[in-house]
Formats: sequence, structure tokens, C-alpha cells
Amino acid sequence: MQNEGFDVIVIGGGAAGLSAGLMLARARRTVLVLDAGAPRNAPAAAVHGLFARDGVPPAELAAQGRAEVRRYGGEVRSATVTDARADGDGFVVTAGGDELSARRLLIATGLVDDLPDLPGVREHWGHDVVHCPYCHGWEVRDTAIGVLAFGPRAVHQALLFRQWSDDVVLFTNGFPVPGADESEQLAARDIRVVDGAVAVLESTDGRVTGVRLEDGSVVPRATIAIASPSLVRLPFAAGLGLTIAEHPSGMGEHLPADPAGRTAVPGVWAAGNVTDPFAQVGAAAAGAAFAAAQLNMELVQEDVERAVVERRAG
Repeated sequence: MQNEGFDVIVIGGGAAGLSAGLMLARARRTVLVLDAGAPRNAPAAAVHGLFARDGVPPAELAAQGRAEVRRYGGEVRSATVTDARADGDGFVVTAGGDELSARRLLIATGLVDDLPDLPGVREHWGHDVVHCPYCHGWEVRDTAIGVLAFGPRAVHQALLFRQWSDDVVLFTNGFPVPGADESEQLAARDIRVVDGAVAVLESTDGRVTGVRLEDGSVVPRATIAIASPSLVRLPFAAGLGLTIAEHPSGMGEHLPADPAGRTAVPGVWAAGNVTDPFAQVGAAAAGAAFAAAQLNMELVQEDVERAVVERRAG
């Protein structure tokens, strides 16, 4: 069991974690990025909406990010963090059988989509079953889109996806039917509402073809949109004294942090989807870069204070 020390350990090797690692490595900090290897966007064929990199496969983007961190002396390791705790003025992280110490932690573990237990959803997730129109809308434009209700944001999602197709159907799926105002909005945009619980997503040759209701009827659809809640994957939160909270949007969980990325626990920072479930790759990376810069400034101030004390001591 090794015991290595770093200025900062970044937990999470996705866009946010690698962006933070790059910023800290360029700031000449000893930084280690720990990557569990389970990115949220793994099922997607490409990253979209990312300036100058639109259409890049997620794995290719991550590989480039790891290379850039290492170029500036940062370390990236494939390891899952199983424990983390405060230790004196810093922290100790257990990952891959090693104990690693750091002055600061930056959490960028992202989120997990809590997909509904509906036959067909997981098999087509990230392709014919999508959640974000800004990530997938162009690719599913002009197809027959079915929005499956799994919570209160279904009407909002149906109205949003209407921007990409004039053939949108909202399936209430056992949830309350829209009220008078929402029904008027849907009707004004020619969005049909189908009541009743959904039984299964029909498919042929690996592509979604329709939505089968429990009454046996089938509505032909080529694309399914769902607003599934997201969950924080942070099994070591309690060891650090962190509290996971419901996101104000009602879209699942998040790790609260201030605009700079500081959590409620001094010395523990957070960035990316773990703090903001709506952040796409570009936003997650940008937020992490900003948090890393603020974290570095905190270390600079600490280094200055320590130097002053040493100087006064002669």
C-alpha cells in the first residue's frame, strides 16, 4: 500500500475532472486525476454542442484530455475511490488499494441516470432513447418523437423537443394528464397527448419503432425522449462530511457547491455534473477550470501565509 502526497486529488476523470486536472497541472501543482472509467456519456456516439470539437466520440475526447494533463506533469490513473476522509490539514483517499494524501480534493464524479425499468429503454439509451435535445436534437430531427412522462417535467420536455420535429406525442404513462393551461400549450403546438401506461418500447433490427401501451395499442415512434432523474455516485460522501441534496429543479440529486466550486466542507471542491445536472460537456469543463483556478488561489494564499510565518521565525 503506497502513501503518496499531492497538492490536489481530482476524483473523476470525465470532462470536468480532466479540465480541472489540466488547469492545476499548468499551475504547476502536483495533481492526480482518478478515473473510475464509467462516464455518463459512454453510450453516446458523439459529443455535440462543444465548440470546435462537435461530433467527437466521448472516448476520443477523454483520451485527448488525459494526454493533455500528462503533458504538463499531472497524473491520471484508472482507479475507483472507495474511501476518503479528512486527515489533519488535508485528506486521505483510498483508491486501487493505495492510500493517497492531498491538501485539497476536487470532486468531479458526475451523475448516474436513474433510468426507468421499462423494457427497451436501457437497450436503446443514448441512441433512439434520449434525454437532452441540445445533445441529440439535431440527430433526431424530423423523426416521430415520443416523450414518455416519468415526472413533472414531461410537458416542458415535449414543448422543447417540438423545436426539432413537428411530430411529437406526449405519453402520460400513468402520470396525471396535463392541466388546462398546459393542454392548451400542447394543442397550440400540435403535440398529441396519449393517456395510459406504457408497457414496452417496440423495436426492429435494433431500432425503436413504437410505443406499446398496456392496453395493447401501439403508437409508431422512432425516437423516445425521457426526463429521467439523476443520482450522485459518491459512496465516500459521509466519510468527508458531505451531504447529497435534491436539486432545486426536481431532476434528481446533486452535491451543493457555491459558484466557485466550494462545498460545505473546507478543502473539498466540486465541479461538473455532480453539482449541475444540466451542464453539458463544455459547461462542465468550463466550470471545472474555474473551480480549479479558485482552488489554486486558495493554495497560493496558504503558501504565502506559511512562508510569512517561516520568515518571521528566522
